[in-house]
Amino acid sequence: MISDQPINVVIDGLRWHVRVAGEGPALLLLHGFPYTGFQFRLIVPALLEAGYRVIVPDLPGVGGSELSEDPLRSTQLGRVGDLIALLDQLALPQVTLVGHDVGSTLSFAAAQMRPDRFTALALLSTPPALRAPIRPTALWAQMLETTGKTFYQSYFGRPQATAELDADIARSLRAIMHSISGRAQGQERWQPMLEPGQGFLDSVFDPQHCPTFLTQADFDHYVAQYTRTGFHGALAPYRSKDSDWALGAFLAGCRPSQPALFLGGASDPSIERMRGQYDALPEMLPNLRGKPLCPNVGHGLPEEAPQWVVEQLLPFLRTTVTAGA
Repeated sequence: MISDQPINVVIDGLRWHVRVAGEGPALLLLHGFPYTGFQFRLIVPALLEAGYRVIVPDLPGVGGSELSEDPLRSTQLGRVGDLIALLDQLALPQVTLVGHDVGSTLSFAAAQMRPDRFTALALLSTPPALRAPIRPTALWAQMLETTGKTFYQSYFGRPQATAELDADIARSLRAIMHSISGRAQGQERWQPMLEPGQGFLDSVFDPQHCPTFLTQADFDHYVAQYTRTGFHGALAPYRSKDSDWALGAFLAGCRPSQPALFLGGASDPSIERMRGQYDALPEMLPNLRGKPLCPNVGHGLPEEAPQWVVEQLLPFLRTTVTAGA
């Protein structure tokens, strides 16, 4: 089991909370929203037993990692640069990426930018997309004009989103984690489009108890982490969408050729929203080795179905990382 005690990593003056364990080929695990590196705790033991070195950071502004005041550091370009600095500090010439949600999109960007350092990637729950022809805020404005509704990512980029989620940390985490899970049914399921006057918490359902796939102790751990940091850092990637688009012109049409795997939950509402991106995965990732969906599981794949993730991930790693394919 990975210790909760971080190694001391400072990247350009900012402290990163990083857990490292094991020996062998290196795996870099990048968490999603609204999680921390803690979300991988249930799959790490199997990865260690299989002979891998596992590196699990909290991303900047989340958990124990500090967020830069420079917004450019929160862009994909800035974060990939920080990941390279992390690898250099750990003396790792190459790693395989395992990314969930925003960690998935960051992994895709890293594979695009530095295929020499990121040699394979497993993406969980969020299928990637190429750079759009127009900037995100323009696209969201079109969606608002067409539907009369606000896309959640547009809302997440605004200060009121942080204030809303920070007002009751436990409620926010309960509602988000439950509503994007395979346990949510009917009206309990997350809705990505906000009606006029709605906040984000109007689009999710609060079950009044911790999500059933978490123990109370595990949920309390998340609450304690987000009570300390708030949601400002976790929402930083959404505030950077236009900057990502502007800085990412050099990546337009870039499809990573590294060995890749996608794992998702068949009951994930985000897969429903991004079905086109899921269907296009073989085009997006020319060396895609598979894109299975786990039945009755939602967005929180590493915690809802850790054994299934391990069963899918280890054969992929054996045929790519170990063999050096």
